[in-house]
Amino acid sequence: MLQLELLPYLLLFILPFFFFVKTCFTYATNYKNSSSSPAIKLPRSYPLLGSTLTISANRDRFNQWVTELLQNSENGTIILERSLGHRQLITTNPLNVQHILKTQFSLYPKGCFSQENLSDFLGSGIFNIDGESWKFQRQISSHAFNTKSLRKFVETVVEDELSDRLLPLFLTITTQKSVLDLQDILQRFAFDNICKIAFGFDPKYLSPSFPQPETEFAVAFEEATLLSSKRFRSIFRGIWKVKKAFDIGSEKQLRIATSKVREFARNIVREKKRELEEKSSIETEDLLSRILNSGHLDENFVTDMVISFILAGRDTTSAALTWFFWLISRNPRIENEILKEIIKEKPEGVDHFDEVKDMVYTHAALCESMRLYPPVPSDGKQAASDDVLPDGSVVKKGMQVLYHPYAMGRMESLWGKDWAEFRPERWLEKEEITGKWRFVLRDSYTYAVFQAGPRICLGKEMAFLQMKRVVAGVLRQYRVVPAENGFEPVFISYLTAKMKGGFPVRIEARGGE
Repeated sequence: MLQLELLPYLLLFILPFFFFVKTCFTYATNYKNSSSSPAIKLPRSYPLLGSTLTISANRDRFNQWVTELLQNSENGTIILERSLGHRQLITTNPLNVQHILKTQFSLYPKGCFSQENLSDFLGSGIFNIDGESWKFQRQISSHAFNTKSLRKFVETVVEDELSDRLLPLFLTITTQKSVLDLQDILQRFAFDNICKIAFGFDPKYLSPSFPQPETEFAVAFEEATLLSSKRFRSIFRGIWKVKKAFDIGSEKQLRIATSKVREFARNIVREKKRELEEKSSIETEDLLSRILNSGHLDENFVTDMVISFILAGRDTTSAALTWFFWLISRNPRIENEILKEIIKEKPEGVDHFDEVKDMVYTHAALCESMRLYPPVPSDGKQAASDDVLPDGSVVKKGMQVLYHPYAMGRMESLWGKDWAEFRPERWLEKEEITGKWRFVLRDSYTYAVFQAGPRICLGKEMAFLQMKRVVAGVLRQYRVVPAENGFEPVFISYLTAKMKGGFPVRIEARGGE
Protein backbone atom coordinates (compact mmCIF):
# COMPACT_ATOMS: atom_id res chain seq x y z
CA MET A 1 0.00 0.00 0.00
CA LEU A 2 2.83 2.34 0.82
CA GLN A 3 4.23 1.86 -2.67
CA LEU A 4 0.90 2.87 -4.25
CA GLU A 5 0.65 5.96 -2.05
CA LEU A 6 4.09 7.10 -3.19
CA LEU A 7 3.36 6.59 -6.89
CA PRO A 8 1.78 10.05 -7.59
CA TYR A 9 4.71 11.84 -5.94
CA LEU A 10 7.16 9.68 -7.86
CA LEU A 11 5.45 10.50 -11.16
CA LEU A 12 5.37 14.21 -10.25
CA PHE A 13 9.16 14.08 -10.11
CA ILE A 14 9.80 11.68 -12.97
CA LEU A 15 7.67 13.20 -15.75
CA PRO A 16 9.29 16.69 -15.79
CA PHE A 17 12.67 15.10 -15.31
CA PHE A 18 12.32 12.80 -18.31
CA PHE A 19 11.09 15.69 -20.44
CA PHE A 20 14.35 17.43 -19.55
CA VAL A 21 16.34 14.30 -20.31
CA LYS A 22 14.62 13.87 -23.68
CA THR A 23 15.49 17.45 -24.66
CA CYS A 24 19.12 17.01 -23.65
CA PHE A 25 19.23 13.63 -25.35
CA THR A 26 18.11 15.20 -28.63
CA TYR A 27 20.80 17.82 -28.26
CA ALA A 28 23.43 15.18 -27.53
CA THR A 29 22.39 13.15 -30.57
CA ASN A 30 22.58 16.22 -32.81
CA TYR A 31 25.93 17.10 -31.27
CA LYS A 32 27.22 13.62 -32.07
CA ASN A 33 25.95 13.63 -35.67
CA SER A 34 27.09 17.19 -36.46
CA SER A 35 30.66 16.73 -35.35
CA SER A 36 33.00 17.00 -38.35
CA SER A 37 36.27 16.97 -36.48
CA PRO A 38 38.50 13.98 -37.33
CA ALA A 39 39.81 13.97 -33.77
CA ILE A 40 37.15 12.57 -31.47
CA LYS A 41 36.85 14.46 -28.19
CA LEU A 42 35.42 13.21 -24.94
CA PRO A 43 31.68 13.84 -24.73
CA ARG A 44 30.32 16.99 -23.12
CA SER A 45 29.43 16.65 -19.45
CA TYR A 46 26.38 18.23 -17.79
CA PRO A 47 25.69 18.85 -14.09
CA LEU A 48 24.17 15.78 -12.42
CA LEU A 49 23.84 13.97 -15.76
CA GLY A 50 27.52 13.85 -16.63
CA SER A 51 27.99 12.52 -20.17
CA THR A 52 25.24 9.92 -19.93
CA LEU A 53 23.18 11.60 -22.65
CA THR A 54 25.88 11.24 -25.28
CA ILE A 55 26.63 7.75 -23.94
CA SER A 56 22.95 6.87 -24.36
CA ALA A 57 22.95 8.34 -27.86
CA ASN A 58 25.66 5.81 -28.72
CA ARG A 59 24.14 2.90 -26.81
CA ASP A 60 23.55 0.82 -29.97
CA ARG A 61 27.23 1.06 -30.92
CA PHE A 62 28.79 1.55 -27.53
CA ASN A 63 31.83 -0.69 -28.10
CA GLN A 64 32.60 0.95 -31.43
CA TRP A 65 32.17 4.46 -30.01
CA VAL A 66 34.38 3.81 -26.99
CA THR A 67 36.99 2.29 -29.30
CA GLU A 68 37.06 5.49 -31.36
CA LEU A 69 37.61 7.52 -28.19
CA LEU A 70 40.38 5.22 -27.03
CA GLN A 71 42.10 5.18 -30.43
CA ASN A 72 42.29 8.97 -30.30
CA SER A 73 43.41 9.22 -26.68
CA GLU A 74 47.02 9.96 -25.82
CA ASN A 75 47.62 6.94 -23.59
CA GLY A 76 44.86 4.48 -24.49
CA THR A 77 42.84 5.44 -21.39
CA ILE A 78 39.75 7.59 -21.02
CA ILE A 79 37.45 8.62 -18.19
CA LEU A 80 33.73 8.97 -18.83
CA GLU A 81 31.61 11.15 -16.56
CA ARG A 82 28.48 9.29 -15.52
CA SER A 83 25.46 10.61 -13.63
CA LEU A 84 25.55 12.00 -10.07
CA GLY A 85 29.32 12.43 -10.08
CA HIS A 86 30.21 8.80 -10.84
CA ARG A 87 33.24 8.33 -13.07
CA GLN A 88 34.22 5.35 -15.22
CA LEU A 89 37.77 4.68 -16.38
CA ILE A 90 38.27 2.57 -19.51
CA THR A 91 41.73 1.44 -20.59
CA THR A 92 43.52 -0.45 -23.37
CA ASN A 93 47.00 -0.02 -21.89
CA PRO A 94 48.52 -3.48 -21.20
CA LEU A 95 50.48 -2.11 -18.23
CA ASN A 96 47.23 -0.89 -16.70
CA VAL A 97 45.55 -4.23 -17.44
CA GLN A 98 48.37 -6.10 -15.69
CA HIS A 99 48.13 -3.71 -12.75
CA ILE A 100 44.36 -4.26 -12.43
CA LEU A 101 44.22 -8.01 -13.06
CA LYS A 102 47.41 -9.15 -11.35
CA THR A 103 49.73 -6.70 -9.59
CA GLN A 104 46.96 -5.04 -7.55
CA PHE A 105 44.39 -7.80 -7.91
CA SER A 106 42.98 -7.38 -4.39
CA LEU A 107 42.47 -3.67 -5.03
CA TYR A 108 40.15 -4.31 -7.99
CA PRO A 109 37.36 -6.76 -7.07
CA LYS A 110 34.12 -7.16 -9.03
CA GLY A 111 32.59 -4.80 -6.45
CA CYS A 112 29.07 -4.07 -5.27
CA PHE A 113 27.97 -2.20 -8.43
CA SER A 114 28.37 -5.26 -10.65
CA GLN A 115 27.17 -7.68 -7.99
CA GLU A 116 23.94 -5.75 -7.40
CA ASN A 117 23.17 -5.44 -11.11
CA LEU A 118 23.67 -9.16 -11.72
CA SER A 119 22.43 -10.52 -8.41
CA ASP A 120 18.97 -11.62 -9.62
CA PHE A 121 20.45 -13.50 -12.60
CA LEU A 122 23.84 -14.82 -11.45
CA GLY A 123 23.40 -14.61 -7.68
CA SER A 124 26.63 -15.62 -5.95
CA GLY A 125 28.02 -17.53 -8.92
CA ILE A 126 31.74 -17.47 -9.71
CA PHE A 127 31.48 -14.56 -12.18
CA ASN A 128 29.70 -12.28 -9.73
CA ILE A 129 31.49 -12.82 -6.44
CA ASP A 130 34.76 -12.03 -4.67
CA GLY A 131 36.62 -13.35 -1.63
CA GLU A 132 36.48 -16.84 -0.13
CA SER A 133 33.37 -17.92 -2.03
CA TRP A 134 35.08 -17.09 -5.33
CA LYS A 135 38.21 -18.97 -4.25
CA PHE A 136 36.19 -22.07 -3.35
CA GLN A 137 34.25 -22.06 -6.62
CA ARG A 138 37.41 -21.59 -8.64
CA GLN A 139 39.27 -24.33 -6.79
CA ILE A 140 36.55 -26.95 -7.14
CA SER A 141 35.89 -25.94 -10.77
CA SER A 142 39.54 -26.37 -11.73
CA HIS A 143 39.21 -30.17 -11.55
CA ALA A 144 36.89 -30.06 -14.55
CA PHE A 145 39.72 -28.72 -16.70
CA ASN A 146 42.55 -31.19 -16.06
CA THR A 147 44.03 -33.19 -18.94
CA LYS A 148 41.87 -36.26 -18.28
CA SER A 149 38.67 -34.20 -18.32
CA LEU A 150 39.72 -32.29 -21.44
CA ARG A 151 40.50 -35.53 -23.30
CA LYS A 152 37.10 -36.95 -22.35
CA PHE A 153 35.44 -33.70 -23.40
CA VAL A 154 36.90 -33.84 -26.91
CA GLU A 155 36.73 -37.58 -27.54
CA THR A 156 33.23 -38.19 -26.21
CA VAL A 157 31.15 -35.10 -25.47
CA VAL A 158 32.12 -32.84 -28.40
CA GLU A 159 32.55 -35.77 -30.79
CA ASP A 160 29.07 -37.13 -30.08
CA GLU A 161 27.41 -33.72 -30.35
CA LEU A 162 29.23 -33.09 -33.64
CA SER A 163 28.66 -36.45 -35.32
CA ASP A 164 25.15 -37.17 -34.00
CA ARG A 165 23.57 -33.70 -34.16
CA LEU A 166 25.47 -30.85 -35.80
CA LEU A 167 26.75 -32.58 -38.95
CA PRO A 168 23.45 -34.45 -39.58
CA LEU A 169 21.67 -31.12 -39.24
CA PHE A 170 24.01 -29.58 -41.82
CA LEU A 171 23.31 -32.51 -44.16
CA THR A 172 19.58 -31.84 -43.80
CA ILE A 173 20.07 -28.14 -44.49
CA THR A 174 22.19 -28.93 -47.57
CA THR A 175 19.56 -31.30 -48.92
CA GLN A 176 16.68 -28.88 -48.27
CA LYS A 177 18.70 -25.86 -49.43
CA SER A 178 17.39 -24.04 -46.37
CA VAL A 179 18.74 -21.06 -44.46
CA LEU A 180 19.59 -21.36 -40.79
CA ASP A 181 20.78 -19.00 -38.06
CA LEU A 182 24.28 -20.26 -37.34
CA GLN A 183 24.54 -18.19 -34.16
CA ASP A 184 21.50 -19.98 -32.71
CA ILE A 185 22.78 -23.40 -33.79
CA LEU A 186 26.19 -22.84 -32.20
CA GLN A 187 24.57 -21.67 -28.96
CA ARG A 188 22.55 -24.89 -28.88
CA PHE A 189 25.68 -26.94 -29.59
CA ALA A 190 27.68 -25.25 -26.84
CA PHE A 191 24.79 -25.46 -24.36
CA ASP A 192 24.51 -29.23 -24.78
CA ASN A 193 28.27 -29.59 -24.36
CA ILE A 194 28.58 -27.59 -21.14
CA CYS A 195 25.61 -29.37 -19.59
CA LYS A 196 27.05 -32.79 -20.40
CA ILE A 197 30.60 -32.14 -19.23
CA ALA A 198 29.76 -29.98 -16.19
CA PHE A 199 26.48 -31.45 -14.97
CA GLY A 200 26.36 -34.94 -16.47
CA PHE A 201 23.05 -33.93 -18.07
CA ASP A 202 22.07 -33.90 -21.76
CA PRO A 203 19.38 -31.27 -22.50
CA LYS A 204 19.27 -32.27 -26.19
CA TYR A 205 18.85 -28.63 -27.11
CA LEU A 206 20.43 -29.13 -30.55
CA SER A 207 18.41 -31.38 -32.82
CA PRO A 208 19.60 -33.04 -36.04
CA SER A 209 16.24 -32.05 -37.58
CA PHE A 210 15.18 -28.70 -38.99
CA PRO A 211 13.64 -26.37 -37.98
CA GLN A 212 14.94 -26.48 -34.43
CA PRO A 213 12.42 -26.82 -31.60
CA GLU A 214 12.02 -23.73 -29.43
CA THR A 215 12.49 -24.10 -25.68
CA GLU A 216 11.13 -21.95 -22.89
CA PHE A 217 14.45 -22.00 -21.05
CA ALA A 218 16.47 -20.69 -24.02
CA VAL A 219 14.11 -17.76 -24.52
CA ALA A 220 14.17 -16.97 -20.79
CA PHE A 221 17.97 -17.22 -20.59
CA GLU A 222 18.44 -14.86 -23.53
CA GLU A 223 15.98 -12.38 -22.03
CA ALA A 224 17.59 -12.56 -18.57
CA THR A 225 21.00 -11.88 -20.11
CA LEU A 226 19.75 -8.87 -22.07
CA LEU A 227 17.73 -7.31 -19.27
CA SER A 228 20.46 -7.81 -16.66
CA SER A 229 22.97 -6.06 -18.91
CA LYS A 230 20.58 -3.13 -19.39
CA ARG A 231 20.86 -2.32 -15.70
CA PHE A 232 24.43 -1.19 -16.35
CA ARG A 233 23.26 1.27 -18.99
CA SER A 234 20.67 3.16 -16.94
CA ILE A 235 21.07 6.94 -17.04
CA PHE A 236 20.93 6.97 -13.26
CA ARG A 237 22.43 4.16 -11.24
CA GLY A 238 19.88 2.15 -9.37
CA ILE A 239 16.85 3.43 -11.29
CA TRP A 240 16.13 -0.23 -11.98
CA LYS A 241 15.59 -0.68 -8.22
CA VAL A 242 12.55 1.61 -8.37
CA LYS A 243 11.12 -0.40 -11.28
CA LYS A 244 11.85 -3.60 -9.38
CA ALA A 245 10.10 -2.32 -6.25
CA PHE A 246 6.95 -1.61 -8.31
CA ASP A 247 7.42 -4.77 -10.42
CA ILE A 248 7.00 -2.86 -13.67
CA GLY A 249 8.55 -2.74 -17.15
CA SER A 250 11.86 -4.45 -17.79
CA GLU A 251 12.22 -5.46 -14.14
CA LYS A 252 8.98 -7.40 -14.24
CA GLN A 253 10.19 -9.12 -17.41
CA LEU A 254 13.52 -9.88 -15.74
CA ARG A 255 11.82 -11.36 -12.68
CA ILE A 256 9.78 -13.71 -14.88
CA ALA A 257 12.78 -14.69 -17.02
CA THR A 258 15.14 -15.31 -14.09
CA SER A 259 12.54 -17.40 -12.29
CA LYS A 260 12.37 -19.70 -15.32
CA VAL A 261 16.16 -19.88 -15.57
CA ARG A 262 16.56 -20.61 -11.87
CA GLU A 263 13.85 -23.27 -11.98
CA PHE A 264 15.64 -25.01 -14.85
CA ALA A 265 18.99 -24.88 -13.04
CA ARG A 266 17.40 -25.92 -9.74
CA ASN A 267 15.88 -29.01 -11.38
CA ILE A 268 19.33 -30.02 -12.67
CA VAL A 269 20.69 -29.76 -9.11
CA ARG A 270 17.81 -31.74 -7.59
CA GLU A 271 18.07 -34.48 -10.19
CA LYS A 272 21.81 -34.80 -9.55
CA LYS A 273 21.17 -35.00 -5.80
CA ARG A 274 18.73 -37.88 -6.40
CA GLU A 275 21.28 -39.68 -8.56
CA LEU A 276 23.96 -39.39 -5.91
CA GLU A 277 21.60 -40.59 -3.17
CA GLU A 278 20.32 -43.57 -5.15
CA LYS A 279 23.69 -44.69 -6.52
CA SER A 280 26.45 -44.13 -4.02
CA SER A 281 28.97 -45.62 -6.49
CA ILE A 282 27.98 -43.28 -9.32
CA GLU A 283 30.89 -41.67 -11.15
CA THR A 284 31.57 -38.19 -9.82
CA GLU A 285 33.65 -36.84 -12.68
CA ASP A 286 31.24 -34.05 -13.59
CA LEU A 287 31.56 -30.71 -11.85
CA LEU A 288 28.10 -30.71 -10.28
CA SER A 289 28.66 -34.06 -8.56
CA ARG A 290 31.96 -32.82 -7.21
CA ILE A 291 30.32 -29.69 -5.79
CA LEU A 292 27.55 -31.65 -4.08
CA ASN A 293 29.97 -34.23 -2.70
CA SER A 294 32.11 -31.45 -1.24
CA GLY A 295 29.44 -30.82 1.36
CA HIS A 296 28.01 -27.65 -0.20
CA LEU A 297 24.38 -28.67 -0.31
CA ASP A 298 22.81 -25.21 -0.16
CA GLU A 299 20.53 -25.33 -3.18
CA ASN A 300 20.65 -21.62 -4.01
CA PHE A 301 24.46 -21.57 -3.91
CA VAL A 302 24.78 -24.58 -6.23
CA THR A 303 22.07 -23.20 -8.52
CA ASP A 304 24.07 -19.97 -8.86
CA MET A 305 27.11 -21.96 -9.93
CA VAL A 306 25.11 -23.90 -12.51
CA ILE A 307 23.75 -20.69 -14.09
CA SER A 308 27.24 -19.15 -14.26
CA PHE A 309 28.62 -22.20 -16.03
CA ILE A 310 25.75 -22.21 -18.51
CA LEU A 311 26.47 -18.55 -19.31
CA ALA A 312 30.17 -19.24 -19.81
CA GLY A 313 29.76 -22.46 -21.78
CA ARG A 314 26.84 -21.44 -23.96
CA ASP A 315 27.52 -17.84 -24.91
CA THR A 316 31.29 -17.38 -25.19
CA THR A 317 32.42 -20.21 -27.47
CA SER A 318 29.33 -19.85 -29.65
CA ALA A 319 30.01 -16.12 -30.05
CA ALA A 320 33.64 -16.78 -30.97
CA LEU A 321 32.69 -19.41 -33.57
CA THR A 322 29.92 -17.28 -35.08
CA TRP A 323 32.32 -14.45 -35.89
CA PHE A 324 35.03 -16.92 -36.95
CA PHE A 325 32.83 -18.54 -39.61
CA TRP A 326 31.79 -15.12 -40.92
CA LEU A 327 35.44 -14.02 -41.23
CA ILE A 328 36.35 -17.30 -42.94
CA SER A 329 33.55 -16.82 -45.46
CA ARG A 330 35.17 -13.49 -46.43
CA ASN A 331 38.72 -14.82 -46.61
CA PRO A 332 39.05 -17.83 -48.94
CA ARG A 333 42.86 -17.81 -48.67
CA ILE A 334 42.68 -18.38 -44.93
CA GLU A 335 39.95 -20.99 -45.34
CA ASN A 336 42.21 -22.87 -47.76
CA GLU A 337 45.10 -22.77 -45.29
CA ILE A 338 42.85 -24.25 -42.60
CA LEU A 339 41.63 -26.94 -45.03
CA LYS A 340 45.23 -27.76 -45.84
CA GLU A 341 45.90 -28.31 -42.15
CA ILE A 342 42.73 -30.40 -41.72
CA ILE A 343 42.84 -32.53 -44.85
CA LYS A 344 46.32 -32.71 -46.36
CA GLU A 345 48.36 -32.88 -43.18
CA LYS A 346 45.82 -35.04 -41.28
CA PRO A 347 44.07 -37.09 -43.99
CA GLU A 348 42.69 -39.62 -41.49
CA GLY A 349 40.54 -36.95 -39.88
CA VAL A 350 40.92 -34.83 -36.80
CA ASP A 351 39.16 -37.06 -34.31
CA HIS A 352 41.55 -37.29 -31.38
CA PHE A 353 42.64 -35.07 -28.56
CA ASP A 354 46.29 -34.71 -29.60
CA GLU A 355 45.44 -34.02 -33.24
CA VAL A 356 42.99 -31.27 -32.36
CA LYS A 357 45.51 -29.83 -29.95
CA ASP A 358 48.14 -29.63 -32.71
CA MET A 359 46.07 -27.61 -35.21
CA VAL A 360 48.41 -24.62 -35.14
CA TYR A 361 47.08 -22.54 -38.04
CA THR A 362 43.47 -23.04 -36.98
CA HIS A 363 44.43 -22.02 -33.44
CA ALA A 364 46.00 -18.83 -34.78
CA ALA A 365 42.93 -18.07 -36.91
CA LEU A 366 40.69 -18.43 -33.87
CA CYS A 367 42.94 -16.13 -31.83
CA GLU A 368 42.86 -13.58 -34.62
CA SER A 369 39.08 -13.78 -34.88
CA MET A 370 38.69 -13.21 -31.13
CA ARG A 371 41.15 -10.31 -31.27
CA LEU A 372 38.68 -8.51 -33.53
CA TYR A 373 35.48 -9.90 -32.02
CA PRO A 374 36.07 -10.99 -28.41
CA PRO A 375 33.24 -12.95 -26.76
CA VAL A 376 33.44 -10.60 -23.75
CA PRO A 377 34.24 -7.15 -25.19
CA SER A 378 34.82 -5.43 -21.83
CA ASP A 379 35.13 -6.34 -18.18
CA GLY A 380 34.71 -4.10 -15.16
CA LYS A 381 36.13 -3.89 -11.66
CA GLN A 382 35.48 -1.48 -8.79
CA ALA A 383 38.40 0.19 -7.02
CA ALA A 384 38.51 -0.72 -3.32
CA SER A 385 40.70 2.30 -2.53
CA ASP A 386 42.49 5.22 -4.20
CA ASP A 387 45.21 4.23 -6.66
CA VAL A 388 47.34 5.46 -9.56
CA LEU A 389 47.66 3.33 -12.69
CA PRO A 390 51.03 2.83 -14.44
CA ASP A 391 50.10 5.39 -17.13
CA GLY A 392 49.47 8.01 -14.43
CA SER A 393 45.67 7.81 -14.46
CA VAL A 394 44.24 8.59 -11.03
CA VAL A 395 41.68 6.14 -9.63
CA LYS A 396 39.42 7.05 -6.72
CA LYS A 397 37.82 4.58 -4.34
CA GLY A 398 34.54 3.23 -5.73
CA MET A 399 35.38 4.17 -9.34
CA GLN A 400 34.41 1.72 -12.07
CA VAL A 401 37.56 0.57 -13.90
CA LEU A 402 37.19 -1.32 -17.18
CA TYR A 403 39.68 -2.92 -19.53
CA HIS A 404 38.34 -3.29 -23.06
CA PRO A 405 39.49 -6.29 -25.17
CA TYR A 406 37.36 -5.17 -28.14
CA ALA A 407 39.14 -1.83 -28.27
CA MET A 408 42.52 -3.39 -27.44
CA GLY A 409 42.28 -5.55 -30.56
CA ARG A 410 41.90 -2.37 -32.61
CA MET A 411 44.79 -0.34 -31.22
CA GLU A 412 47.54 0.42 -33.73
CA SER A 413 50.02 0.76 -30.87
CA LEU A 414 49.43 -2.90 -29.97
CA TRP A 415 48.85 -4.60 -33.35
CA GLY A 416 50.36 -2.33 -35.97
CA LYS A 417 48.88 -0.38 -38.85
CA ASP A 418 47.24 -3.51 -40.25
CA TRP A 419 45.20 -4.10 -37.07
CA ALA A 420 41.95 -4.12 -39.09
CA GLU A 421 43.17 -7.00 -41.25
CA PHE A 422 42.17 -10.57 -40.38
CA ARG A 423 45.62 -12.15 -40.57
CA PRO A 424 46.34 -15.36 -38.58
CA GLU A 425 50.00 -15.18 -39.60
CA ARG A 426 50.58 -12.41 -37.02
CA TRP A 427 50.40 -15.24 -34.46
CA LEU A 428 52.80 -17.57 -36.32
CA GLU A 429 56.46 -18.08 -37.17
CA LYS A 430 58.03 -20.57 -39.58
CA GLU A 431 60.39 -23.09 -38.02
CA GLU A 432 63.75 -22.93 -39.78
CA ILE A 433 64.37 -26.67 -40.03
CA THR A 434 60.89 -28.11 -40.73
CA GLY A 435 59.30 -25.07 -42.35
CA LYS A 436 56.16 -25.69 -40.31
CA TRP A 437 54.19 -23.04 -38.51
CA ARG A 438 54.91 -22.41 -34.85
CA PHE A 439 52.41 -20.54 -32.69
CA VAL A 440 53.70 -17.36 -31.01
CA LEU A 441 51.84 -16.62 -27.81
CA ARG A 442 50.98 -13.01 -26.95
CA ASP A 443 51.00 -11.96 -23.32
CA SER A 444 47.60 -12.06 -21.66
CA TYR A 445 47.67 -8.33 -20.81
CA THR A 446 47.91 -7.33 -24.47
CA TYR A 447 45.48 -10.07 -25.52
CA ALA A 448 43.07 -10.04 -22.57
CA VAL A 449 40.29 -12.02 -24.26
CA PHE A 450 40.46 -14.69 -21.54
CA GLN A 451 41.16 -12.26 -18.69
CA ALA A 452 44.52 -12.63 -16.92
CA GLY A 453 46.00 -12.99 -13.46
CA PRO A 454 44.15 -14.95 -10.72
CA ARG A 455 40.84 -14.71 -12.60
CA ILE A 456 42.17 -15.98 -15.93
CA CYS A 457 39.58 -18.16 -17.65
CA LEU A 458 39.68 -21.75 -16.39
CA GLY A 459 37.98 -22.98 -19.54
CA LYS A 460 40.42 -21.44 -22.01
CA GLU A 461 41.95 -24.70 -23.23
CA MET A 462 38.58 -26.44 -23.26
CA ALA A 463 37.16 -23.63 -25.38
CA PHE A 464 39.98 -23.90 -27.93
CA LEU A 465 39.65 -27.68 -28.14
CA GLN A 466 35.91 -27.45 -28.70
CA MET A 467 36.23 -24.70 -31.30
CA LYS A 468 39.00 -26.44 -33.24
CA ARG A 469 37.06 -29.71 -33.31
CA VAL A 470 33.97 -27.90 -34.64
CA VAL A 471 36.01 -26.06 -37.26
CA ALA A 472 37.68 -29.27 -38.42
CA GLY A 473 34.44 -31.25 -38.48
CA VAL A 474 32.45 -28.61 -40.33
CA LEU A 475 34.99 -27.28 -42.85
CA ARG A 476 36.12 -30.77 -43.86
CA GLN A 477 32.66 -31.43 -45.28
CA TYR A 478 30.94 -28.09 -45.77
CA ARG A 479 31.22 -24.45 -46.72
CA VAL A 480 29.44 -21.91 -44.55
CA VAL A 481 28.08 -19.19 -46.85
CA PRO A 482 26.20 -16.06 -45.70
CA ALA A 483 22.63 -16.18 -47.02
CA GLU A 484 22.86 -12.53 -48.11
CA ASN A 485 25.51 -11.30 -50.54
CA GLY A 486 27.72 -8.68 -48.90
CA PHE A 487 26.32 -9.47 -45.46
CA GLU A 488 27.82 -7.04 -42.92
CA PRO A 489 26.97 -8.08 -39.35
CA VAL A 490 26.72 -5.68 -36.43
CA PHE A 491 28.68 -6.41 -33.26
CA ILE A 492 26.59 -5.91 -30.13
CA SER A 493 27.04 -7.06 -26.56
CA TYR A 494 24.92 -7.83 -23.54
CA LEU A 495 26.95 -9.71 -20.94
CA THR A 496 28.65 -11.41 -23.90
CA ALA A 497 28.99 -10.54 -27.58
CA LYS A 498 26.30 -11.20 -30.15
CA MET A 499 25.82 -10.80 -33.88
CA LYS A 500 22.77 -8.54 -34.11
CA GLY A 501 19.86 -10.41 -35.65
CA GLY A 502 21.83 -13.66 -35.87
CA PHE A 503 23.91 -15.08 -38.72
CA PRO A 504 21.71 -16.45 -41.55
CA VAL A 505 23.74 -18.90 -43.64
CA ARG A 506 23.49 -21.58 -46.29
CA ILE A 507 25.43 -24.80 -45.90
CA GLU A 508 27.10 -26.17 -49.05
CA ALA A 509 28.69 -29.60 -49.36
CA ARG A 510 32.31 -29.60 -50.53
CA GLY A 511 31.88 -32.66 -52.72
CA GLY A 512 35.03 -34.40 -53.93
CA GLU A 513 37.58 -31.67 -53.12
